[in-house]
Amino acid sequence: MTRHVPNVLTAGIDLGSVCTKVAVLAGDELVGHAVAPTGHHPDATASQLLQQALTMAGKTPEDLSRVVSTGYGRRRASAARGTISEISANATGAAWLAANGVRTIIDIGGQDSKVISLDTRGRIDNFVMNDKCAAGTGRFLEVMAELLRVPLEEFGEASLHARDPVKIDNTCVVYAKSEVHSLLAHGAQKADIIAGLHRSIAQRVAVLARRVGVESPVLFDGGPARNRGLRRALEEELAVRLLVPEMPQIVTAIGAALIAQDPDAGRHPTQTGQGQQ
Repeated sequence: MTRHVPNVLTAGIDLGSVCTKVAVLAGDELVGHAVAPTGHHPDATASQLLQQALTMAGKTPEDLSRVVSTGYGRRRASAARGTISEISANATGAAWLAANGVRTIIDIGGQDSKVISLDTRGRIDNFVMNDKCAAGTGRFLEVMAELLRVPLEEFGEASLHARDPVKIDNTCVVYAKSEVHSLLAHGAQKADIIAGLHRSIAQRVAVLARRVGVESPVLFDGGPARNRGLRRALEEELAVRLLVPEMPQIVTAIGAALIAQDPDAGRHPTQTGQGQQ
């Protein structure tokens, strides 16, 4: 397990394909954080967010003991002095945040989704991920929000007011766009379409989850975890209650910052994941 060193300041950079997240820890206290779209200059974005998080913490770069990066673009963060896989970082951050423990992690990111199984000690037992297309990811939701002309931040609330959720057969972005266009043309209500989209994503993620086994407590993180409608759809599909951190999008960055405190954390042997779908 990660050792929490009092007064030691560390940072984790989760450089994703869509968004970059930074967390700064002082021992076992989260003292700074920042999130922004990655954009076309990921290293510059990571550096700017690190500075923002340090400013929030009332610290400077000179106060940092170590910075560890993770995520899709982890090797492009020049401020980092070490890298770790996002699976290890996510598991470490989730285990730290879940006061009563966590056995299953569902993470939906901008371009991929993954499910991680932990043992009773909080170590990775197995994992499975889908990163071959945007189906069932944050990017999928962004495209649908643009198509429906509903702000993404309103998606969750809108779907909770659905009266007759429609069935969405496709989670491929291209085919789903065509299907949504057809539904709109036939008079379907936007709230019902959004609820159908959430249900479709939940069904796809549930397939991944059942491949590794779903054991409670189950923690749901990643930016889309802020979407209450998607959360409810997942809970109904899996028949479990989901734990959602206050800031679910920075869980993996927190894990990287924790690993920065103890370089041996996150390197424990793990079972080989079940691959990609």
